[in-house]
Amino acid sequence: MKLLVINGPNLNFLGIREKEVYGTQDYDYLLNLIGKKGQECGAVIEVFQSNHEGAVIDRIQDAYFDGTEGIVINPGAYTHYSYAIHDALASVTVPKVEVHISDITQREEFRKVSVTAPACDKQIYGHGLNGYLEAIDVILEMGKEK
Repeated sequence: MKLLVINGPNLNFLGIREKEVYGTQDYDYLLNLIGKKGQECGAVIEVFQSNHEGAVIDRIQDAYFDGTEGIVINPGAYTHYSYAIHDALASVTVPKVEVHISDITQREEFRKVSVTAPACDKQIYGHGLNGYLEAIDVILEMGKEK
């Protein structure tokens, strides 16, 4: 199965920013965690990160054409206001899971609202970096149900 993991703004600063919220593991650790998961489950997993909204949208649209069979997305701050990313996600009919490292329901008011989650099949939050692995498992399970 070919999967795409998309990380939005500031996720490349894992281990640097707000360690009390996002932990001390850096972005390379996350990449290795996802790579290992791909090897274990026999999936080809591409990870894409951008701090630019348009680049995230372009990559979602490219997924429509490149054989991607599932998307895990952490839109970062775009979660709370990017209707453009919502629309891009809604136009791609593969399984999609939104993931957040922290528990967004226990944070600032603006973080409790996700405008992108309605375009996804599931949302996982508050499970740290393991949330990515859970999201991959959800997509793999959805792929079996097809």
